[in-house]
Amino acid sequence: MPRFYGKRVLITGGTGAVGCALAAGFRAEGGAVTVLDQPGGAAPAGMTRIGADLRDLPAAEAMVTEAGPFDILIDNAAPNLNRRFEDVWVEEYEEQIKVNSYAAFRLVQACEPGMKAKGWGRVISMTSVTLNGQREAFMPDVASTGGMVSLTKALARELGEHGVAVNAIAPGAVRSKNENRVLARTLEEHQGWFLKNQCLKTRIEAEDAADLAMFLALDAARMITGQNIHVDGGW
Repeated sequence: MPRFYGKRVLITGGTGAVGCALAAGFRAEGGAVTVLDQPGGAAPAGMTRIGADLRDLPAAEAMVTEAGPFDILIDNAAPNLNRRFEDVWVEEYEEQIKVNSYAAFRLVQACEPGMKAKGWGRVISMTSVTLNGQREAFMPDVASTGGMVSLTKALARELGEHGVAVNAIAPGAVRSKNENRVLARTLEEHQGWFLKNQCLKTRIEAEDAADLAMFLALDAARMITGQNIHVDGGW
Protein backbone atom coordinates (compact mmCIF):
# COMPACT_ATOMS: atom_id res chain seq x y z
CA MET A 1 0.00 0.00 0.00
CA PRO A 2 1.30 3.55 -0.75
CA ARG A 3 2.84 5.15 2.32
CA PHE A 4 0.40 8.07 2.49
CA TYR A 5 -2.77 6.32 1.43
CA GLY A 6 -5.71 7.95 3.22
CA LYS A 7 -3.68 11.00 4.33
CA ARG A 8 -4.81 14.50 3.36
CA VAL A 9 -1.87 16.82 2.67
CA LEU A 10 -1.92 20.63 2.42
CA ILE A 11 1.12 22.29 0.81
CA THR A 12 1.50 26.07 0.57
CA GLY A 13 3.59 27.57 -2.19
CA GLY A 14 2.80 24.55 -4.29
CA THR A 15 4.06 25.81 -7.66
CA GLY A 16 7.73 26.54 -6.87
CA ALA A 17 10.52 23.98 -7.25
CA VAL A 18 10.25 22.53 -3.73
CA GLY A 19 6.45 22.85 -3.72
CA CYS A 20 6.12 20.88 -6.96
CA ALA A 21 8.50 18.20 -5.67
CA LEU A 22 6.51 17.93 -2.43
CA ALA A 23 3.19 17.69 -4.24
CA ALA A 24 4.44 15.09 -6.72
CA GLY A 25 6.13 13.03 -4.01
CA PHE A 26 3.16 12.84 -1.66
CA ARG A 27 0.73 12.15 -4.50
CA ALA A 28 2.94 9.38 -5.88
CA GLU A 29 2.75 7.75 -2.44
CA GLY A 30 -1.04 7.88 -2.29
CA GLY A 31 -1.61 11.18 -0.49
CA ALA A 32 -4.65 13.32 -1.29
CA VAL A 33 -2.80 16.56 -2.03
CA THR A 34 -4.16 20.10 -1.89
CA VAL A 35 -1.88 22.95 -2.88
CA LEU A 36 -2.42 26.54 -1.76
CA ASP A 37 -0.99 29.22 -3.99
CA GLN A 38 -1.77 32.62 -5.48
CA PRO A 39 -5.24 32.96 -7.09
CA GLY A 40 -5.55 32.47 -10.81
CA GLY A 41 -3.49 29.37 -11.51
CA ALA A 42 -4.62 25.91 -12.55
CA ALA A 43 -4.67 22.91 -10.24
CA PRO A 44 -1.82 20.43 -10.81
CA ALA A 45 -2.97 17.15 -12.36
CA GLY A 46 -4.71 14.93 -9.81
CA MET A 47 -4.64 17.55 -7.06
CA THR A 48 -6.95 20.11 -5.49
CA ARG A 49 -5.96 23.76 -5.52
CA ILE A 50 -6.84 26.58 -3.12
CA GLY A 51 -6.27 29.96 -4.75
CA ALA A 52 -5.45 32.22 -1.83
CA ASP A 53 -3.07 35.08 -1.09
CA LEU A 54 -1.30 34.55 2.23
CA ARG A 55 -1.04 38.30 2.64
CA ASP A 56 -4.80 38.12 3.29
CA LEU A 57 -4.54 35.59 6.09
CA PRO A 58 -8.13 35.63 7.40
CA ALA A 59 -9.41 34.72 3.93
CA ALA A 60 -6.73 32.05 3.41
CA GLU A 61 -7.39 30.56 6.84
CA ALA A 62 -11.14 30.40 6.14
CA MET A 63 -10.53 28.58 2.84
CA VAL A 64 -8.23 26.06 4.52
CA THR A 65 -10.74 25.43 7.30
CA GLU A 66 -13.48 24.84 4.73
CA ALA A 67 -11.32 22.51 2.64
CA GLY A 68 -10.06 20.49 5.63
CA PRO A 69 -9.47 18.55 7.72
CA PHE A 70 -5.84 17.85 6.82
CA ASP A 71 -3.48 15.28 8.32
CA ILE A 72 -0.25 16.87 7.08
CA LEU A 73 0.46 20.60 6.74
CA ILE A 74 3.57 21.78 4.92
CA ASP A 75 4.31 25.50 5.13
CA ASN A 76 6.43 26.10 2.06
CA ALA A 77 5.36 29.50 0.69
CA ALA A 78 7.91 32.31 1.00
CA PRO A 79 8.61 35.56 -0.86
CA ASN A 80 11.94 35.83 -2.66
CA LEU A 81 13.55 39.07 -1.48
CA ASN A 82 17.29 39.44 -2.04
CA ARG A 83 18.46 42.98 -1.35
CA ARG A 84 20.74 44.62 1.17
CA PHE A 85 19.26 45.78 4.48
CA GLU A 86 19.25 49.50 3.62
CA ASP A 87 17.34 48.84 0.38
CA VAL A 88 14.47 46.89 1.98
CA TRP A 89 11.19 48.75 2.47
CA VAL A 90 9.42 48.22 5.77
CA GLU A 91 6.34 47.02 3.85
CA GLU A 92 8.42 44.29 2.21
CA TYR A 93 9.83 43.25 5.57
CA GLU A 94 6.32 43.03 7.04
CA GLU A 95 5.15 40.99 4.04
CA GLN A 96 7.98 38.48 4.48
CA ILE A 97 7.15 38.03 8.17
CA LYS A 98 3.45 37.67 7.36
CA VAL A 99 3.82 35.11 4.55
CA ASN A 100 6.44 33.09 6.44
CA SER A 101 6.06 32.87 10.21
CA TYR A 102 2.64 34.50 10.70
CA ALA A 103 1.00 32.40 7.99
CA ALA A 104 2.48 29.23 9.49
CA PHE A 105 0.90 30.13 12.84
CA ARG A 106 -2.54 30.86 11.36
CA LEU A 107 -2.61 27.74 9.19
CA VAL A 108 -1.66 25.51 12.11
CA GLN A 109 -4.61 27.03 13.96
CA ALA A 110 -6.83 26.08 11.01
CA CYS A 111 -5.51 22.49 10.76
CA GLU A 112 -4.91 21.62 14.42
CA PRO A 113 -8.53 20.76 15.40
CA GLY A 114 -8.72 18.00 12.78
CA MET A 115 -5.33 16.59 13.75
CA LYS A 116 -6.23 16.71 17.43
CA ALA A 117 -9.51 14.88 16.79
CA LYS A 118 -7.59 12.04 15.06
CA GLY A 119 -4.77 12.00 17.58
CA TRP A 120 -2.26 12.21 14.71
CA GLY A 121 -0.78 14.95 12.60
CA ARG A 122 2.34 16.37 11.02
CA VAL A 123 3.33 20.02 10.63
CA ILE A 124 6.45 20.69 8.55
CA SER A 125 7.77 24.18 7.78
CA MET A 126 10.35 24.99 5.13
CA THR A 127 12.86 27.41 6.63
CA SER A 128 16.21 28.32 5.08
CA VAL A 129 19.95 27.83 5.36
CA THR A 130 20.24 31.64 5.31
CA LEU A 131 19.63 31.53 9.07
CA ASN A 132 23.29 30.56 9.53
CA GLY A 133 24.28 34.05 8.40
CA GLN A 134 26.75 33.02 5.69
CA ARG A 135 25.15 35.21 3.01
CA GLU A 136 24.33 38.89 3.04
CA ALA A 137 21.26 40.61 1.55
CA PHE A 138 18.74 38.14 3.01
CA MET A 139 17.79 39.99 6.21
CA PRO A 140 13.95 39.61 5.93
CA ASP A 141 14.34 35.93 5.12
CA VAL A 142 16.70 35.36 8.05
CA ALA A 143 14.37 37.19 10.45
CA SER A 144 11.23 35.36 9.33
CA THR A 145 13.06 32.02 9.28
CA GLY A 146 14.16 32.57 12.87
CA GLY A 147 10.53 33.10 13.80
CA MET A 148 9.50 29.86 12.08
CA VAL A 149 12.19 27.86 13.89
CA SER A 150 11.06 29.24 17.25
CA LEU A 151 7.42 28.56 16.34
CA THR A 152 8.34 24.98 15.43
CA LYS A 153 9.85 24.36 18.87
CA ALA A 154 6.95 25.98 20.70
CA LEU A 155 4.28 24.12 18.72
CA ALA A 156 6.08 20.80 19.14
CA ARG A 157 5.74 21.24 22.90
CA GLU A 158 2.07 22.29 22.78
CA LEU A 159 0.81 19.79 20.20
CA GLY A 160 2.86 16.75 21.16
CA GLU A 161 0.31 15.50 23.68
CA HIS A 162 -2.20 15.26 20.83
CA GLY A 163 0.03 13.07 18.65
CA VAL A 164 1.12 15.92 16.38
CA ALA A 165 4.81 16.14 15.44
CA VAL A 166 6.12 19.55 14.36
CA ASN A 167 9.40 19.97 12.48
CA ALA A 168 11.17 22.30 10.08
CA ILE A 169 13.47 21.70 7.13
CA ALA A 170 16.19 24.16 6.13
CA PRO A 171 17.11 23.60 2.47
CA GLY A 172 20.35 25.00 1.15
CA ALA A 173 20.81 26.44 -2.35
CA VAL A 174 18.20 24.40 -4.22
CA ARG A 175 18.58 24.41 -8.00
CA SER A 176 15.45 25.86 -9.60
CA LYS A 177 14.04 27.79 -12.56
CA ASN A 178 13.64 30.79 -10.26
CA GLU A 179 17.36 30.72 -9.52
CA ASN A 180 18.09 30.69 -13.24
CA ARG A 181 15.85 33.73 -13.69
CA VAL A 182 17.01 35.79 -10.68
CA LEU A 183 20.71 35.03 -11.10
CA ALA A 184 20.77 34.77 -14.87
CA ARG A 185 23.76 37.09 -15.38
CA THR A 186 25.82 35.70 -12.50
CA LEU A 187 24.60 32.10 -12.34
CA GLU A 188 27.99 30.49 -12.96
CA GLU A 189 29.61 32.63 -10.24
CA HIS A 190 26.88 31.78 -7.73
CA GLN A 191 26.99 28.07 -8.50
CA GLY A 192 30.72 28.12 -7.83
CA TRP A 193 30.13 29.90 -4.51
CA PHE A 194 27.46 27.37 -3.47
CA LEU A 195 29.67 24.38 -4.20
CA LYS A 196 32.70 25.96 -2.54
CA ASN A 197 30.74 26.39 0.70
CA GLN A 198 29.13 22.94 0.69
CA CYS A 199 30.90 19.85 1.99
CA LEU A 200 29.21 17.80 -0.73
CA LYS A 201 30.12 19.18 -4.14
CA THR A 202 26.80 18.53 -5.85
CA ARG A 203 23.90 20.93 -6.30
CA ILE A 204 20.88 20.38 -4.07
CA GLU A 205 17.66 19.41 -5.87
CA ALA A 206 14.10 20.13 -4.75
CA GLU A 207 13.54 16.40 -4.34
CA ASP A 208 16.19 16.28 -1.61
CA ALA A 209 14.02 18.52 0.60
CA ALA A 210 10.82 16.73 -0.44
CA ASP A 211 12.25 13.31 0.44
CA LEU A 212 13.05 14.49 3.97
CA ALA A 213 9.57 15.98 4.35
CA MET A 214 8.00 12.67 3.36
CA PHE A 215 10.17 10.80 5.85
CA LEU A 216 9.19 13.18 8.67
CA ALA A 217 5.54 12.56 7.81
CA LEU A 218 5.89 8.80 8.28
CA ASP A 219 5.28 6.86 11.49
CA ALA A 220 8.92 5.79 11.15
CA ALA A 221 9.77 9.36 12.25
CA ARG A 222 7.19 9.47 15.05
CA MET A 223 9.70 10.44 17.75
CA ILE A 224 11.26 13.30 15.80
CA THR A 225 9.74 16.68 16.71
CA GLY A 226 10.80 20.24 17.44
CA GLN A 227 13.74 20.02 15.00
CA ASN A 228 15.04 22.26 12.21
CA ILE A 229 16.87 19.78 9.99
CA HIS A 230 19.26 21.08 7.32
CA VAL A 231 19.35 19.70 3.79
CA ASP A 232 22.22 21.86 2.62
CA GLY A 233 25.09 19.66 1.51
CA GLY A 234 26.96 20.60 4.69
CA TRP A 235 27.45 24.37 5.07
